[in-house]
Amino acid sequence: MAVQFADGVIVGADSRTTTGSYIANRVTDKLTPIHDRIYCCRSGSAADTQALADIVHYYLQLYTVGEGEPPRVNTAANLFRELVYQNKDNLSASIIVAGWDKHDGPSVYTVTLAGSLHKQPFAIGGSGSTYIYGYCDATFKDGMTKEEAIEFTKNSVALAMSRDGSSGGVIRLAVITKDGVERIFTPGNALPRFWEG
Repeated sequence: MAVQFADGVIVGADSRTTTGSYIANRVTDKLTPIHDRIYCCRSGSAADTQALADIVHYYLQLYTVGEGEPPRVNTAANLFRELVYQNKDNLSASIIVAGWDKHDGPSVYTVTLAGSLHKQPFAIGGSGSTYIYGYCDATFKDGMTKEEAIEFTKNSVALAMSRDGSSGGVIRLAVITKDGVERIFTPGNALPRFWEG
């Protein structure tokens, strides 16, 4: 998931990778940097989404050299949109793109399986997202502080992990602001607990 707050965005994910019902990796880092202050979260086919992220990363590097400045988050999101839309019949790829740029500040975008692009204050995806739409809609508020946004993101991911068998492991967050990227790691024994605690 990705969440916009007053000064930046937070990108967060669990760490479980599955192949059907088999857990292939318990500690995957699902937060994919595609530029200095732009990250994406990938759901669908790992091969498809990794290839897309690599292609967009390449084009953003070319853009930076050609334009002499870092790309906008909107530019990265539109690159993903174009690639997914042009190849929608051959890909299983849904992407959340989030980051900070000097033109637009913090922003969050979702690229759907069909290749449409949506700017949102927060975005959730992947198999665990179906369990937390109500919580996110009821809890999110505009202009959250960094601390509030971290707690919201961590709680949301933890709730998804507690209900979805394909989600689990640890929580990784990336806090992206004009000052850079701060990574936050929450081990499995320190996850937020709710009714079961």
